[in-house]
Amino acid sequence: MSALLSVRALEKRFTTRSRGLFRRTTHTVQAVADVSFELERGSALGLVGESGSGKSTTARMIAGLLAPTSGSIRLDGVELAGAAEAVWRPQRRRLQMIFQDPYASLDPRRTVGATVIEPMIVQRLGKPRERRVRALALLEAVGLSAAHAGRYPHEFSGGQRQRVGIARALALEPELLVCDEPVSALDVSVQAQIINLFKELQERFGLAYLFIAHDLAVVRSLCERIAVMYAGRIVELAPRDSLFDSPRHPYTRALLSAVPIADPVLARTRERIVLLGDPPSLHAPPSGCPFHPRCSERVRVKGDRCARERPELPHESHSAACHLSVK
Repeated sequence: MSALLSVRALEKRFTTRSRGLFRRTTHTVQAVADVSFELERGSALGLVGESGSGKSTTARMIAGLLAPTSGSIRLDGVELAGAAEAVWRPQRRRLQMIFQDPYASLDPRRTVGATVIEPMIVQRLGKPRERRVRALALLEAVGLSAAHAGRYPHEFSGGQRQRVGIARALALEPELLVCDEPVSALDVSVQAQIINLFKELQERFGLAYLFIAHDLAVVRSLCERIAVMYAGRIVELAPRDSLFDSPRHPYTRALLSAVPIADPVLARTRERIVLLGDPPSLHAPPSGCPFHPRCSERVRVKGDRCARERPELPHESHSAACHLSVK
């Protein structure tokens, strides 16, 4: 069975211009480079990495909010990269996005009922009465009630506003939800409620998720596969349990060592990997492996290969773009 979403060699470059005393200078920033992965129907893929790693840029290209510089984005075989609006319009019903800030993503002048109905109006689905009935049903599906339909976003808590955003995303019966850090702005207790809601909705509607997060514990509870990004590239892609039990990339091991552990004894005895230095500049990325200036394990690779040659991500179930992981 073919994948629902197939991304191949996706790249995004931004051009910035700065004005000096005598001339203007143009810089090119490679925000995303050679990103490839597949997402099956009804499954969830987590995309993790520190700020600036290219996660949200990747999500926005897939959702059609940014045009990729190059590469392929196929939704059930339909090419979306560079596609005209006539191609995109019917596909938007199948692919919806949930944003990080549940307040900024809602129109403060619209009631939540009108917010959920709006996508159906844009796509010309159903009659007015049918749209309202569906909107009320969706509000109840995400844990709100029909009585909330007449209220405005400022009358809700952060968790409730995110539920409204989820209801709006479900209005067109999508197959894929692109979730751009949908719980990072919420309290921990509310995060757990929203994650449980995502699980319930996936079982009920057969949804596929591309789930972006900083919190590895959140991703582990929801996603079957995880992709780790660093400096705009995927450096490790693996099934969830395999990645957590035996990470192959030094950067992944550093991320996992920073995940809090509830057991104080284990927390004191486990190895804590502290990364030195700062993430690389996207204006002038380092040669070779983008992680090598911060990697303490590069000394194990002969001939300073890490600084000279960029490792490729092999096509394997558990793959890592690291010279040390090559068998």
